[in-house]
Amino acid sequence: MALVGIWGHPYLRLDDLLDLGALAAVHEEVCLGLTRVAPGYTGGSHRSMGIVPEMFAREAWGDYGEVLGALSPGELAVFHSLGDDPGAVDPGDRDVGEEREVPLSRRQMLWLEYRHRVYFPWKVYYELVPNRFWTEKSDLEGKAFTREARTFFPKTVAFLESLPFVGIGRANVMGLRANDAGTVHKDAEPEDQPVPPHFITIAPVTGKRLFLWDDDRRERTPVDGRAVWFNDADYHGVEADPFFRYSIRVDGVFRADFLAELRDHAAASRRA
Repeated sequence: MALVGIWGHPYLRLDDLLDLGALAAVHEEVCLGLTRVAPGYTGGSHRSMGIVPEMFAREAWGDYGEVLGALSPGELAVFHSLGDDPGAVDPGDRDVGEEREVPLSRRQMLWLEYRHRVYFPWKVYYELVPNRFWTEKSDLEGKAFTREARTFFPKTVAFLESLPFVGIGRANVMGLRANDAGTVHKDAEPEDQPVPPHFITIAPVTGKRLFLWDDDRRERTPVDGRAVWFNDADYHGVEADPFFRYSIRVDGVFRADFLAELRDHAAASRRA
């Protein structure tokens, strides 16, 4: 699959279009705030979800979709006993986790990691504006920053609320621990989203090496910028580094004036 990109660009760098002056304070707050909350994990079933290119699907990491499919009845009972509400789940249910009706509990994630060697790339995943299903990430009705987010991340919330969105449907901190890589995956099929969903990925400090993957050319395109928008129907991943890295992703609906500015900026960049 070749890169689809946005308006003739692999991605759009937004650093010059946004006021990023608050990011130093945001970084200090996020690093302290994450010690005071309970982040979860995410990304442990990309291969079984069918969103990883074949070249990377051959890598030897544990996928919890595959693990759950192979558990014995006794092991499955142990798994369900670790759920947040074990009695509400069919004892034979193996269809649990991201983008399913029943999400994984923290204890289930840890058991899958410890006992079955499942690899969760993003081991620091904290929702500032919660969202249940991926297809609802740009829906605005009923969405809000949590009370906990406003308590421990007030500067971060204020910065995100200053961004040029009509409204925010999802916002989260996504962190990778030292030496972990973000598995190469896509979040949608290009034909299912002719217009890329509106979002901004923000890196308060440099160091998270996000890249886009062109599967036809077997080629990486490094993503440069502290604030970027890319087409999440393109394959993307994060390089491993020997230190913690994170970004903040904000989904919603761009203001019309900002969207027009983005189009003009993209057109000018093509002419340059």
